[in-house]
Amino acid sequence: MQDLSTPISQIALLKQKLLSTKSALAEITDDRNSKLKTLVQFINHLSLACKGQHLELDNKLAKLRHNLNNFEQIDDALPELMDIERLLKNSYNHTKLKLEDSRQGLIRVIRQIQRVNSAPDKLKKEIGYAKQDLDKPFHTIWDYIPKVEQLIGFYESILAQDLKGADNYQILPQHIQLAKELAQKISEIEFRKEQRDQVLVLKEVLLSDISLSSLLESYQTVLCLLLDNIAREKTASEDFLYALNDALSIVRDVVNNSHNHNQRSQQIKAQLNQEINLRVDNADGILIETSDLTELKTQLTIQLSSLRDALTRKESLEEREQAVLRKSIEAMRKELANITNEANSYKEQLFEHQKLNLLDPLTQLANRAALEDKMEQEYRHHKRFNTPLWIAVIDIDHFKSINDNFGHSTGDKTLQVIAMALKNSLRESEFVARYGGEEFVLLLPDVTELHISQLLNRVREKIKNIPFKFKNQRITVTLSIGAAQVLENELCTETFERADAALYKAKNNGRDRVVIEV
Repeated sequence: MQDLSTPISQIALLKQKLLSTKSALAEITDDRNSKLKTLVQFINHLSLACKGQHLELDNKLAKLRHNLNNFEQIDDALPELMDIERLLKNSYNHTKLKLEDSRQGLIRVIRQIQRVNSAPDKLKKEIGYAKQDLDKPFHTIWDYIPKVEQLIGFYESILAQDLKGADNYQILPQHIQLAKELAQKISEIEFRKEQRDQVLVLKEVLLSDISLSSLLESYQTVLCLLLDNIAREKTASEDFLYALNDALSIVRDVVNNSHNHNQRSQQIKAQLNQEINLRVDNADGILIETSDLTELKTQLTIQLSSLRDALTRKESLEEREQAVLRKSIEAMRKELANITNEANSYKEQLFEHQKLNLLDPLTQLANRAALEDKMEQEYRHHKRFNTPLWIAVIDIDHFKSINDNFGHSTGDKTLQVIAMALKNSLRESEFVARYGGEEFVLLLPDVTELHISQLLNRVREKIKNIPFKFKNQRITVTLSIGAAQVLENELCTETFERADAALYKAKNNGRDRVVIEV
């Protein structure tokens, strides 16, 4: 009895050690997985930091991030690391070459700065020290940027020295004209909502007593605002393309993985089918060759058990295959939904930008670019169906006096009221656009020669009867209108010139009238 209890106690001890070992192994596995997860997160963040240097590298890194999301796919990521390492080395070497080219470029710039004789002696010494620092090679972009900022500082110091007392320069008539033209241009540009207050202040400065320095600063401010808008649009486009590239890479990887998994499954299925067929053939042979019923039963039971096992494995394989397929489809559906959302968002932005680019921001009428498009469209319709087409050019009489006597903000409101009245005076098929300043252009299709004068005079009278009141003073605003019909074998530009000539006849003949060129 004592001999029997000894092995039992040893078995219990072994079981206890086995459980302890399993527990320790589980802890080691959890610790390994935790550290592996931290490492994977670090690799993901590091790969995102490398984004944007090279398209092939971006694709490889996107695939790496996708594979690292699942520990089971880490082995699939290992073959890509060699290519990524190669691309990173190439990128590093390319960056080093670019940095060296940039350093040589800065040396050339600083040599040019040293030729400026008007620079103070102290600044010349600083420039000399900076040139000596440029003899050292750049290792990273962060070595390059401070040098650029330093050169910009030198340039600004020299420029400030040369422009000292610029406000004392005489303001010439062409400077005042440039200020007015700039104010007019910024009125025709659609700025972002957060920029509009700054633009309004800038416009007031340009239309008041202006100095040469404030004029230059105004040009610089407008240029900075426009460049900022361009950079934002470029960034939005790049972000969309990067998101699209990442999503397509993931979809491609999912498709490739599904294809590879399907091929492996097909091979295993073929082997299982061979095994099943073999078991069936063996059963047939046993039925033919075995005459003993007991032995037959035993042999058939073995074959059926093997057959059942093969069928179970095949069924499990098909279930796993379906699960992988569903997971792949879900991943692709998710990425395609993301692509669709990104594309719709970007399409809406493009549509809004396109719409703004065809609208005059002050009057909300079609602008000059939209007028040219509409003119081509109406001209094609006129040629195809031989229907009449008229072009009318409208100018507000004595509009400058409104700006001079009541201010430019009043002039802007006057333009807005007249623009709305013109739009409401026309049929749906007729078109009005702001041509520039106080000029408007009408495109009037399907109007006969008998009715054109009546139509344009009705528009003129409607504007004349608007009860404008500025500073408690009743003002009548009138229009001068010139019109011409598109003739056979005549271009729209030629018709426009004839209509413009008719407008000048109307103004020279006393204004507040319609002149039709025949």
